[in-house]
Amino acid sequence: MAGEYASGPRRPADPLGMAPDEMRRLGHLVVDLVIDHFETRADRPAIQQETPEELWKALGGPVPRAPGDPEQAIRTLVESALPHMQHGDHPRYFARVPSPSSFAAVLGEWLGTGHNVIATSWAGASGPTTVELVVIEWLRVLLGMPEGTEGVLVSGGSLANLTAFAAARAELGDGVAYLTDQTHSSLPRDLRALGFPPSHIRVLDSDVTLRMPVGELAEAVAADRAAGLRPLMVLATAGSTNTGSVDPLPEIADLCVTENMWFHVDGAYGAPAALCDSGRSALRGIERADSLVVDPHKWLFQPYDVGCVLVRRPGALERAFSIDAEYLKDTAAARGEVNLRDRSLELSRRSRALKLWLTFTVHGADRIRSAVSRGIQLAEFAEERLHADPVWEVVTPARLGVVTFALSGSGDGAHAARAAALAADGYAAVTSTTVRGRGVLRLCTINPTTTEDDIVQTLARLAG
Repeated sequence: MAGEYASGPRRPADPLGMAPDEMRRLGHLVVDLVIDHFETRADRPAIQQETPEELWKALGGPVPRAPGDPEQAIRTLVESALPHMQHGDHPRYFARVPSPSSFAAVLGEWLGTGHNVIATSWAGASGPTTVELVVIEWLRVLLGMPEGTEGVLVSGGSLANLTAFAAARAELGDGVAYLTDQTHSSLPRDLRALGFPPSHIRVLDSDVTLRMPVGELAEAVAADRAAGLRPLMVLATAGSTNTGSVDPLPEIADLCVTENMWFHVDGAYGAPAALCDSGRSALRGIERADSLVVDPHKWLFQPYDVGCVLVRRPGALERAFSIDAEYLKDTAAARGEVNLRDRSLELSRRSRALKLWLTFTVHGADRIRSAVSRGIQLAEFAEERLHADPVWEVVTPARLGVVTFALSGSGDGAHAARAAALAADGYAAVTSTTVRGRGVLRLCTINPTTTEDDIVQTLARLAG
């Protein structure tokens, strides 16, 4: 079909274009630099910072007025900007929640960027829209959600949770949201951004296992009803960021059915554990969620950014987010078509599905399942090493790839200092946090390329 539409006067040269040979040369350079990163990342720092002054010196200056050397510009970014960050794909990056992206996903991201892919309407992007719908269906199946569940890909957990909350309120009206002191901090921020008043955000104390106490939840719901308030939804956690704890999902689901409340599950990091046997047992009940959030850029091995919200009620997302403007009339969806712009706040939206589709297609769900299981096993290995060394005390056991621990007999400040020293050295990155007000160290071991020796050496450096 090439040249089928060529006609008329010669097209002017693209003022921002390059010759094909130059594009290929620079493209091959970028590919080589990325592959170099994959090959050598374990030998480089897991996290690295530079002073503002040095970074501005290397990257700043007056606005460029004239064309520059593109290869030199690329190398400046790689040498001066990209090293100075947390490397979530590093095998010894154990801080916060890593992002061990696969190369297949990188290829998908390049294809989307290179083709300037948009995924807004069926009329404007039927192919990319289909890819996203397919990926959402695959996630639905793998996470056990019922047929008819719909979803959309967004930037990450913060926007995915907000999207779910907006859908819940559009379906059921205003009311009180229930969460715990272990709920991710972005969720109450989402509620506030949506206009929930403080009196409608009920934060419960978690129990001794750091889970939502169902008895106290039921009491709070009853008290709010007696006070004339409307209990709207429960925000359960499937893998807390701090300790990997999972709320009692089946019991919460039962209560939500009885009380006609929306059952939301934040599984941004933890939900992919449902792909493997041990994780599926820990996450029993996740399939009963009215809405479920998962971040593929965490435990599904995607580069930033991609989050997903799945909603059990067909049409709920469209009822909350659909828009109708005169300049969109010619992109109205016909029967069987989907306009993804009507499922979240994003109108102009890139395709985040290509990389996820390519990852599943290249590697298969069984290999991804094995990689997820590896992360769970690594945390259990770390717990065994900690128990075997009297210098350490396990504070919370290994759960969904997370374990927390403390130096025996040390004050809280010692943990933050040792985490900072390890990060400054660059060998590894861990999190210093608090559990029940006590300072601890934390490992999140969801990178399948991490070795047992990586964990042994990291613990040795922290203890030294």
